[in-house]
Amino acid sequence: MNGDSVSSGRASSQARKTKETDIAISIDLDGAGHAEISTGVGFFDHMLDAFCRHGLFDADIRCEGDLQVDAHHTVEDVGIVLGQAFAEALGDKRGICRFSSCAVPMDEALVLCAVDISGRGQAFWAMDIPVEAISTFDTQLAREFFIAFAANAGITLHLRQFSGENAHHLIEAAFKACGRALRQAAALDPRLEGRLPSTKGAL
Repeated sequence: MNGDSVSSGRASSQARKTKETDIAISIDLDGAGHAEISTGVGFFDHMLDAFCRHGLFDADIRCEGDLQVDAHHTVEDVGIVLGQAFAEALGDKRGICRFSSCAVPMDEALVLCAVDISGRGQAFWAMDIPVEAISTFDTQLAREFFIAFAANAGITLHLRQFSGENAHHLIEAAFKACGRALRQAAALDPRLEGRLPSTKGAL
């Protein structure tokens, strides 16, 4: 990783600087959903706020990117660094619930997110976004964010659309569902008594 990291407990701070983006992110998995977010991409800030609020993650997300090109580097790189922070905040994963799913309705839209904190980072996107842009946000970038986040967080992530026509509703439902599913999957289950939720003894 190009940058610095500091963590304690179920929290992490990560920084990454390239020729395209300068990013600093901190996250606390056991927070109350308070987030300070500034990426220069308004719709993306709104989505990240929804993710944190429904995940009950406290976060500070700052990015200065080459928006004169477009928002691609900003959105993807935030996904990378947020995923790295999430992975580090999980620690050794002992006692976590590991699996969860959540279906979020937003008016006509219904989106399911299913997650496995597996250590195998991969994302599967079954969403049909009907327009190419929401304001200045390229809707293709929502998929790029989740791919980058899942790969770096070490989670298996499925996002599936059951219904919906409004692009804003669909993407916002996806971010909310992901936050809620990860909140539940990362939660500590006292019945596990600190054991890893894996038959092979490793995640």
